[in-house]
Amino acid sequence: MCGITGIISFGGDSKAKQSRMKIVEDMTHAITHRGPDDHALWGDDHSPVAFGHRRLSIIDLSPEGRQPMESASARYVIAYNGEIYNFLELRKDLEQKDISFRGRSDTEVLLAGFDHWGVNLTLQKINGMFAIALWDRQERRLYLIRDRLGKKPLYVGWAGDNLLFSSELKSFHTCGDFKPSIDRNVCALYMRYSYVPAPFCIFENCITVPPGAVVRVNTQQTKTGDDLSSMIEPYWSHKQCIEDAVSKRQNISDEDALNGFERELKAAVSRRMISDVPLGAFLSGGLDSTLVVALMQQISDSPVKTFSVGFSESEFDEARHARRVAEFLGTEHHETYLQPEDALDLIPNLPDMYDEPFADQSQLPTAIISAYARKHVTVVLSGDGGDEVLGGYQRHYSVPSLWSKIKYIPRPLRAGMACLLESMPYGFWGVFNKVSPQIAERAEKVTGILGQKSAEDVYRHLLSHWKRTDDLVLGGQEPQMPLYSERMNIKSLSFAERMMYGDALSYLPNDILVKVDRASMAYALEARAPFLDVNLFSYLWSLPHSMKVRGGKGKWLSRKLLERYLPSDIFDRPKQGFSVPVRKWLQGPLNSWANDLISHDRLRADGILNPDLVRKEWDCCVDEKANARAGAASSRMWNVLMFQAWKQKWMP
Repeated sequence: MCGITGIISFGGDSKAKQSRMKIVEDMTHAITHRGPDDHALWGDDHSPVAFGHRRLSIIDLSPEGRQPMESASARYVIAYNGEIYNFLELRKDLEQKDISFRGRSDTEVLLAGFDHWGVNLTLQKINGMFAIALWDRQERRLYLIRDRLGKKPLYVGWAGDNLLFSSELKSFHTCGDFKPSIDRNVCALYMRYSYVPAPFCIFENCITVPPGAVVRVNTQQTKTGDDLSSMIEPYWSHKQCIEDAVSKRQNISDEDALNGFERELKAAVSRRMISDVPLGAFLSGGLDSTLVVALMQQISDSPVKTFSVGFSESEFDEARHARRVAEFLGTEHHETYLQPEDALDLIPNLPDMYDEPFADQSQLPTAIISAYARKHVTVVLSGDGGDEVLGGYQRHYSVPSLWSKIKYIPRPLRAGMACLLESMPYGFWGVFNKVSPQIAERAEKVTGILGQKSAEDVYRHLLSHWKRTDDLVLGGQEPQMPLYSERMNIKSLSFAERMMYGDALSYLPNDILVKVDRASMAYALEARAPFLDVNLFSYLWSLPHSMKVRGGKGKWLSRKLLERYLPSDIFDRPKQGFSVPVRKWLQGPLNSWANDLISHDRLRADGILNPDLVRKEWDCCVDEKANARAGAASSRMWNVLMFQAWKQKWMP
């Protein structure tokens, strides 16, 4: 696990090598946290390219694993971040073709594959998480490649005559030719979703390489300022993978499905336990992390080190559930608790940790648990990705049934009912809240669904925080996300499956994986996710939907498989997630921090967000009357606050 940086110089003199190397040195220094064990640079007088690499040593700790690295033929040079989990099998295959290796690293195997099979075929063979910068001396072409499901990040952007690329955007700011300018249209997308979706970037003339894609830069054809999005080419497709898997669906017994799931997940876990440094696991007490830890414990010769984070507020605390799991499985368990003062200490660091606007509230506990785990291990396994492939979100198992009942009510009538409910005063919602906060929250969600035109609109509504971003972001107009384009549609899927597919395309890589990557790598901790194994992904999509959602609950397969390892009373409970008491903190210890960021004068001077709209939402958020709307308001305000804090850090 590492961090990569680089530059291609265009223009008349293509910049001298010395100048390029100084730029890359500064870029690489900016991401030291991603690889504190070692660093190196590469460049030569015969190409306009230079690479930088920060190393977090995981496999082959010797100098033989050092990057940037040249291939045996000297044709290719690589700077690479990630892990290739099937590199041992690929190495055996290559050794049978009389290819020898000097070290034990997966990087050397990657380069041998590129030499022997070529770039395209090698990408089809590898199974892992990665961001790769590969320079082809023969073709004078640069490949910037991201893994299939989007585990590792990779940004590309123009800085004058230089094309920059890096694992994190903060590297760009070290280059004097980089002139950051906020893309207001992308800002509108961020306000809706709490994240910036690939291939967009918060800065103009920059992109995020999408999952399963390669940016091919031909230095003999590319000109300064060329459209970067036109250089994106997919080498793997979610759509094609799912269509192929669905086409193979056939009747299968519950027992056979369970056995297949156990086989594939156990193989994915086993591949991710290969490490030359201490290894452990995040354990939230939820189904996914519990299942990963149960399999790790079965595979391991010694107790697995597990880590959980809790809250002093009992309604948000999951640590007690994780503790029960750990006690039953016999892990070496460690837990820490997140207090409001911890949040106060951490929040000033979030804009540096997430150097693009990001507002998933669980970024706070994720950062806390990452820092805590790093004191004991260098690698952790997590349960990330399980919800998206096994129907784990409430929208997967509750919303389709609800929509099937209300969609036949004439839309004008539904829209009228929604307007009436939305106009109700706080006191109306407070009545629901006194009966049950969960009922109040669901009542507000139903209100939002009532006025939607189609299933796709319902899904977009459920993912949205700010609904009318054109009113919020001055001069901003949301571009269409690839998620909603007709070419990405799979007509054979049910409504629930279309939401799961949409989550895999966008919510998973742009929210969940960004959250974990930045939080873990801020503390030089490598996080591996077995549920993101491409073989497991394909297998689960080949199973009927009833294997995932059954009896009004999601993750049927996970529940049944866990029964082979734990008593059901330990794990079978309502999904809680990494919930954070943000509204309570904003009303109390974080109040002055927030008020300063969103003062009317500051917002008006910035000229990006509508001050009146923001302040109105803030008043709702901090209103002492408990109601469902205030909970939603706190979520929307977190988007605004994280944007303002980010802007203060990176756009002074």
